[in-house]
Amino acid sequence: MSEPTIAILDYGIGNLHSAHKGFAHAGANAVLTRDPAVIAAADGVVLPGVGAFGPCVEAIRSVGLDKVTHERIAAGVPFFGICVGMQVLFSGSDESPGVDGLGVFDERIIALPDTVKRPQMQWNMIDRTVVDHPMFEGLADDAWVYFVHSYAAELGPDVVATCAYGDDLVAAVGRDHVWACQFHPEKSGRNGLRILENFVAAAREA
Repeated sequence: MSEPTIAILDYGIGNLHSAHKGFAHAGANAVLTRDPAVIAAADGVVLPGVGAFGPCVEAIRSVGLDKVTHERIAAGVPFFGICVGMQVLFSGSDESPGVDGLGVFDERIIALPDTVKRPQMQWNMIDRTVVDHPMFEGLADDAWVYFVHSYAAELGPDVVATCAYGDDLVAAVGRDHVWACQFHPEKSGRNGLRILENFVAAAREA
């Protein structure tokens, strides 16, 4: 089978290189880029992220990748947001009041409950609310993945997995060809690699 090209959006912040390595290991021709022509020709697009919501959104906008994100999603290209790359797809975050997110999903990002240690920096089991979502193809029902975060999305209609950490927190969302996860698949061992492989397969088939 041919290697699909996966464009890893390069906006100068976050776990860009670890995401790049993870997708290459999962069988993709992974390209770290901000070139609109390269992104337009890719079979799938990934938006990774680490750090604070506001600086990430501002960095994305400063290099025009907000427009590219909306264009690729509107074109039906498989799209995957990871960690803060997931959070910036929402309308905004309590971490950075006054900074608008990209608005792909309507809900906001809110702080983890006061009853738990922040950040959640640990392995945790995901509870799939959409059992047959293609993100989780081949994973056991009790799959564990690795989280590092102090904020999480509000519960909404696009949630496909949660995790228990004080409350039920959003672990992943999915709508059609758009996937996003709060955890780090590239740091989640075999389970994470399988999720990356599932996205590569979706990009190959699209």
